Amino acid sequence: MWCAARRFDTWLVVASLVAWALLARDWSDATLPGFCSALQRPLSDPFNPTLVFNSPAQLASGWLLMLAAMTPPLIAAPLRHVRERSFARRRARATLLFVIGYGAVWMIAGMGLQVMALAAQTAVSDPILSLSLSAAAAILWQVSPAKQWCLNRCHRRPELAASGAPADRAVLHFGLSHGTSCVGACWALMLLPLFVGQGHVLTMLAVTLFAFAERLESGAPLAWRWRGPGKALRIIAAQARMHLVPRSTDFLCNHMSGIAALSATSRGSNGSVVPIRLVTYAYPVPVSGSAKAKDPPAPGCPNAVG
Repeated sequence: MWCAARRFDTWLVVASLVAWALLARDWSDATLPGFCSALQRPLSDPFNPTLVFNSPAQLASGWLLMLAAMTPPLIAAPLRHVRERSFARRRARATLLFVIGYGAVWMIAGMGLQVMALAAQTAVSDPILSLSLSAAAAILWQVSPAKQWCLNRCHRRPELAASGAPADRAVLHFGLSHGTSCVGACWALMLLPLFVGQGHVLTMLAVTLFAFAERLESGAPLAWRWRGPGKALRIIAAQARMHLVPRSTDFLCNHMSGIAALSATSRGSNGSVVPIRLVTYAYPVPVSGSAKAKDPPAPGCPNAVG
């Protein structure tokens, strides 16, 4: 089961990398998703590149590619929950139903986000001002209790039926509900790449890393406060200390004297030695009726054992 989970996680990573490669290849293509191309002209301009070169089908397919690149890290944990609670013969079906429900919510949300981007560009012709307003909205949403409510719901792992139509409905409902919670948590962040222009791919990557990092945080009470990748930064710092701080265990062990060492090696190992310090004393048993036991002999006493 563990090996199967590792293989599935590997496939998620591969799918995400392929989508990122396609996005990077089409860096300057006019069909990039969600009006990510720089719109230096207002929508009232008779020649607007987004509306001329992008049909609704192209915009939908571009948004789907954007989701394929950004969402695999976010759905790895709930998909693992689905697969662990499904029989082997149903895992592929359950995975597909979850992805369909999750993707359907994000496709609908994507159309809404694109309409919001168009409306903002209609009201504000200056792209820098539009980006500033989008960033302000993202910061305000990031510190709001509503954001925390959505993040808490992203950690929910409901019970799933084992077989039959109830299992299919449960998995599909889980995909829909988790997608709704994810949209609520990330919609403001997902607006940012729509206003950036030529740096939209890098902005998408930054948003993906930030959204994944904040999912590592545990659920918290609803309150106005900043929410960021604190746990992810602590993990990175701990890993860096483990690899950069020199180990002094061998130095200390080589300078210890007067201590018996037992070298224990595991069977089949390549000779790794674990030093174990052992010091034994003869501790006399208290005589019947005495108040307490005698003090143990001092090290080096003839009565000491070992």
